[in-house]
Amino acid sequence: MKHYNILVILLFIILSTPPFTESHHPPILIHTKLLKETDQFINGSNCKPEPAKGTRWAVLIAGSTDFENYRHQADVCHAYQILKKGGLKDENIIVFMYDDIAFNVENPRPGVIINQPGGEDVYQGVPKDYTQSAATTANLFAVILGNRTAVRGGSGKVLDSGPDDHVFIYYADHGATGFVGMPDGFIYAKDLIDVLQKKHEAKTYKSMVFYMEACESGSMFQGLLPNNWNIYATTASNAEESSYATYCPDDFPAPPVEFADSGTCLGDTYSVAWLEDSQMHDLRKETLEKQYERIRRRVFTQALDYNSHVIQHGDMKLRKESLFTYIGTNPENDNYTSMANSMPLLGRFSSVTQYDAELLHFWFKFRRAPEGSAKKLEAQKELHGKISQRIHTDHSMKMIGKLVLGSENATMTLLKTTRSSDQPVVDDWDCYKMLVRTYEEHCGSLSRYGFKYTRLLANMCNAGIKREQMAMASAQACDKNKP
Repeated sequence: MKHYNILVILLFIILSTPPFTESHHPPILIHTKLLKETDQFINGSNCKPEPAKGTRWAVLIAGSTDFENYRHQADVCHAYQILKKGGLKDENIIVFMYDDIAFNVENPRPGVIINQPGGEDVYQGVPKDYTQSAATTANLFAVILGNRTAVRGGSGKVLDSGPDDHVFIYYADHGATGFVGMPDGFIYAKDLIDVLQKKHEAKTYKSMVFYMEACESGSMFQGLLPNNWNIYATTASNAEESSYATYCPDDFPAPPVEFADSGTCLGDTYSVAWLEDSQMHDLRKETLEKQYERIRRRVFTQALDYNSHVIQHGDMKLRKESLFTYIGTNPENDNYTSMANSMPLLGRFSSVTQYDAELLHFWFKFRRAPEGSAKKLEAQKELHGKISQRIHTDHSMKMIGKLVLGSENATMTLLKTTRSSDQPVVDDWDCYKMLVRTYEEHCGSLSRYGFKYTRLLANMCNAGIKREQMAMASAQACDKNKP
């Protein structure tokens, strides 16, 4: 009640401010100052947090390749621009991306990448630390551990952080049960956690924040990341659901028309949510918890069929720290006050599943190509190839399940079986890796679409299925029909 009365008095003063004369400051400046002071009094934001001690470090990873995955590199490039404006130095920002998008022949704006409809170029100035053949899982792990001697190719920059430093890691790509993609293969959850454990035991950071955009990204930390390593992570989805692309053709707002011609999605819902939130706020005043809540509300919309649950993992004490500690803040946002937080959220998303964004790209490419042209024929072949690959994956996975488990019903049951949020999705990670490799040996690449079946393979390991059983079933289902 006391705060309410003070607010009423201040608003009365604002409304009764005399007209502007040479002896007065302009009313808009007085009003802004009073509103800011009111906000500071009520929200306790009069004192900004002390500058973070130690150095801020960041590792940004786009795990995908090819133009249909434009959005992942766009997300990462946008993240770089926010960190750069936030005051981080290039020597402390390490970027992994294949770098095949900006100058791709399909890019309607050569040398330019955008992450929002009407957005600015986010590609300019981005460090090319680990691109092409250097953008590997092994290099990523070496970089996180600060192990220069283990790095092969690239700039050689590593996370050379010390015990007072703060680390921010952001990843965007496709994911599956217990792993996410990289240009050269997969990052398995257990391997990532082992690397983070080594980093923790080396005492080479004070605190770490990890943002991950991928389908089933919750499975990368679920039941694996302890709460006493000073690591706080959020993921675009829980351990069993898709994450989503956004700013796709036919969305509102839609990408520029030239991107619609190629069926390009500019961003991902979770990523765009944290990026757009960060680019407009004074991050000295915004905690990790506050941003998590904003992202969660924007990504999950009850009225939509397509949404995901943003999940928190690890050390929840870190939620009270400001984003400024990890990614700095843009000085242009210094006058942003939390009273504006009562304003509506940035627009709700139209969304496309990560699995279907790829098909959307090839469908629009085919639909927009001129009738009777060579482009039309080539686009038709590409679309047909992607659809055929999906049909092959559906058939082979169901056949393998039936051969191993005895029936299609048993296969579907195991595919849908999930674990509680305090359990890792797999008990025997070596078994899981072996089953994935066995499938690919006999049936061809798992493909991004095939990621949706990985829970079946994980649960086969949890049920005690052996590699020999998987190999026999895979050979019978696929050897004659391998693409």
